[in-house]
Amino acid sequence: MVNMKMPTRKTQPGFTLLELMVAIALGLIVMGALAGLFKAGMESAMLLTQRTETQQNMRAAIDLMVKDISMAGAGLPSGGIQLPTGAGSNGFSLYGCDQSGTCHVPGDTYPTGNYLYGIIPGFNNGVEGGAVVTAAPAPAVNDSITSIYADYNFPMWEYDITFPTPDTITLTPNASYVPAPPAINSPGAIQVGDLIMLSNSLGTAVGEVTTIGPTSITFNDLDPLNINQGGAATNNVASISGGANTVAYRLLAVTYYLSVPPAGQTPRLMRQVNGLTPVPVADNIINLQFSYDIYNSATSALEANQANPLGAGDSPNLVQKVNIVIMGQSMINHGNRSQNLYLATSVSARNMAFRNRYQ
Repeated sequence: MVNMKMPTRKTQPGFTLLELMVAIALGLIVMGALAGLFKAGMESAMLLTQRTETQQNMRAAIDLMVKDISMAGAGLPSGGIQLPTGAGSNGFSLYGCDQSGTCHVPGDTYPTGNYLYGIIPGFNNGVEGGAVVTAAPAPAVNDSITSIYADYNFPMWEYDITFPTPDTITLTPNASYVPAPPAINSPGAIQVGDLIMLSNSLGTAVGEVTTIGPTSITFNDLDPLNINQGGAATNNVASISGGANTVAYRLLAVTYYLSVPPAGQTPRLMRQVNGLTPVPVADNIINLQFSYDIYNSATSALEANQANPLGAGDSPNLVQKVNIVIMGQSMINHGNRSQNLYLATSVSARNMAFRNRYQ
């Protein structure tokens, strides 16, 4: 009888269904953790980029402000300049306005009887048109500042100046300067809207340029900044037109303020010079504040961080230091929250009156 055996089947090693499900679950957990780490890394990188861009934006803005504010009062007569007053004057002169007649800063007249100081503090009037900066932290105080100083880039002192009429000056290059100065109407030279300071034996006055010729500048009435006022009794260009040894300098009246563009755009910091068109300096600036370390002549003490010197009855001539606080907001990308960053610095008003606070 033949013994027949059934062949045995060798089993191959493998996974059970339960083991496979456990492995898949573990793999999903690991992949989920890696995805979470990747997302967190991307968000951190984006937040870092936002912070860096915002800081760079604010630093560029504050560097420009520091330059202008540090020059405040340079080249001006000690104490500043009285603008047109008296019988025949036509109200206060303006700053922060352009040739279209648009004034960009609320309360834009020269203070204390139409007086041109080296620094004009603008407490809580720093947003064009009084617009609301919704992103600014409460209390939403935004300031402006105007710094006024002589501009030495264009050599007006290299001309001999005469007055053919009370509201016109003729400029003839002085032969002692070699090479001769550039033409006053050449590119980058004098522009309509510029402020010109004239000094001679009869005093000092400021005029706004309304017409420029190859060798002449006219200061007509009804100028956008209301500086000229030819009918005023005193302190206009006409009042010194008979003086001798006239010397001219271009002044820069530089105003910083915030503007809120239409169509939901973020606020931006603006820089406006003389009667010219303002230009943006930095985007996404939501708060701009200034305070002043100012010498109080009544108490012979230094008042630190005075937010509103004019309102407190202090003279801007006694500003010793300007403290700047600027707040920027990062752009919102891909649903991430924006970041608000502060940057603060102080600027010595080196050309203003000096007092020793330790006396």
